Amino acid sequence: MSPRPKRLRRMSKPPVIAGLKPYGITDGMPHNQTIFLHFEEYEAIRLCDVEQMNHADAALEMGISRPTLTRIYASARGKIGQALVLGQTLIIEGGKVYFDSHWFTCAGCGCYFNHAHDEPHPERCALCGSRHISPFQYENPQN
Repeated sequence: MSPRPKRLRRMSKPPVIAGLKPYGITDGMPHNQTIFLHFEEYEAIRLCDVEQMNHADAALEMGISRPTLTRIYASARGKIGQALVLGQTLIIEGGKVYFDSHWFTCAGCGCYFNHAHDEPHPERCALCGSRHISPFQYENPQN
């Protein structure tokens, strides 16, 4: 019997970084491994730890059940703790997510901005006014 397919988790904005690398590794630390934090784990940390939401509200925001949010959150905390304690690289990528609005990037100033579904396609950057904007695409940093 195959497992039930995962439900898509809603994210309100993309991560501001693609990952973290350790600084000042001491000898004897097993720092050659990379830990992958899925987008839904990142979003759970953002909602619970940064936005200070309780698990019920964060689950509602992501469109999942509270027990599922709790499992995702526990997995994320474990990965972040392992990366911190063992001096390992942390990469944010992958997972079953969707964004609740369209995101764009500006070639002029490098900013990211979102755009609601019901508005026409933006012609200029929301920050600098440049016309050199394109839809935001996640890229695998290992490619």
